[in-house]
Amino acid sequence: MRTSGILLPIFSLPNSYGIGTLGKEAYEFVDFLEKCHQSYWQVLPIGPTSYGDSPYQSFSVFAGNPYFIDFDLLKEDGLLEESDYDYLLDESLVIDYGKLYNTRYLVLKKAFSKFDVKLMKKFEKEHKDWLEDFALFMTLKDYHNGVSFLEWEDSYKYRDKKALNSFKKEYLDDVNFWKFTQYVFFKQWNALRDYANSKGIKIIGDMPIYTALDSSDVWANPKLFQLGSDLVPLMVAGCPADDFAPLGQLWGNPLYDYKVMKEDNYAWWVRRVEVAAKLFDTIRIDHFRGFEAYFAIPATDTDAMRGKWKKGPNVSLFNAIKKALGEVDIIAENLGFLTEGVHKMLKKLGYPGMKILEFGFDPKGDSEHMPHHLTKSDVVYTGTHDNPPVRGWYNTLSDEEKAFIHEYLHFDNPYEVGNELIRAALSSVCNLAIIPFWDYLQKGLEARINTPSVLGGNWTFRIEKNDMNSDLCDYIAKLTKVYRRDNNK
Repeated sequence: MRTSGILLPIFSLPNSYGIGTLGKEAYEFVDFLEKCHQSYWQVLPIGPTSYGDSPYQSFSVFAGNPYFIDFDLLKEDGLLEESDYDYLLDESLVIDYGKLYNTRYLVLKKAFSKFDVKLMKKFEKEHKDWLEDFALFMTLKDYHNGVSFLEWEDSYKYRDKKALNSFKKEYLDDVNFWKFTQYVFFKQWNALRDYANSKGIKIIGDMPIYTALDSSDVWANPKLFQLGSDLVPLMVAGCPADDFAPLGQLWGNPLYDYKVMKEDNYAWWVRRVEVAAKLFDTIRIDHFRGFEAYFAIPATDTDAMRGKWKKGPNVSLFNAIKKALGEVDIIAENLGFLTEGVHKMLKKLGYPGMKILEFGFDPKGDSEHMPHHLTKSDVVYTGTHDNPPVRGWYNTLSDEEKAFIHEYLHFDNPYEVGNELIRAALSSVCNLAIIPFWDYLQKGLEARINTPSVLGGNWTFRIEKNDMNSDLCDYIAKLTKVYRRDNNK
């Protein structure tokens, strides 16, 4: 079945208070997708962001981002008055995460002051295995003025049971506040997903392969990671040098100890996928090649040049997931340096991979991302959150590369490059095509979501409410019908 969808992060939605949320505008975007005859909405990771604001570096791989909690919905629940938050009016198209950090939680604490904690007992029980650790971690983090848990006193850093129990008793209200943020987030998220599903829209969620070092996941489960006795990583994650990063990419995430994980049949990973499968209809797992072999860099290095490939769990991890959970709808982000071993792993698992058209137009080569190499099982994109919007990308190319694109796609007007790549994706044989919304909007580099290996200035792009207009919707619907992706809507 041929279908299509649109990629747009939650934070990029319009909203009157500085960042996209799970409120009215999210529902309006679902309505827009339905009218455009789309079948999927793909989002970026929805976890709470830490230093650098990246959704791929989260304080918890299980938790939801409190910034996405909608104030107006809390007002409908009787937990806020409009005067509690109307002074934060901010319709800027660039997200100010510093301002959010300094103001957002003050409003949420007002809502919590009116909340009956007994209402979240069922939620607490269902998510006890990660929620308790997350809430305690965040409370301790606030207590220590936001510093990494590696800088906490030993009794908290190494999780002395007596010390933690005493702390929790003293700061129970703060611990419950962090549980409340998750209760509300999951409530609002599940309502939005149910609405999307009722409109025939499935949500593709994004799962980062790694956790952040300064996270409740590492703090609560240090034995699952390659750490020293001081809990400092021995080796960290990244990827080798390529044309885009001559010194490689040093991500800095702690690496998993897969030998330890295998002892309980990857229970932590199984639980992680189980929670994600309840939040999303399809899970896109980032950096999938890392399960076949991962790049390990000495933790003290300042670049990735001394990194080495080490064997990952391969299909054994996903066999454990399938045994515990049954079939889970997964898209494998199979980009980067791929070996024969990676191709074999993907073939055994049968998950669809990704193809990016922006990678496919090399005048001298024959990239696997070129339209004539695509297959039905591939999920095709014009670009991803790590790529520049098509029009911005085109402007960075050489004259030779531009000429080749014009020849290959058979068009003359350079201003049509965005539309032509969209048509190439939608007309391809791939069963699923995902178009970033900024490409439908014909945006340039000002709309770039992320520039890899560059700290600051990322994850800030927002759309305007009138971007979801009827003219654009008619255009998207027309293309969707022409290329037989409307699924009989």
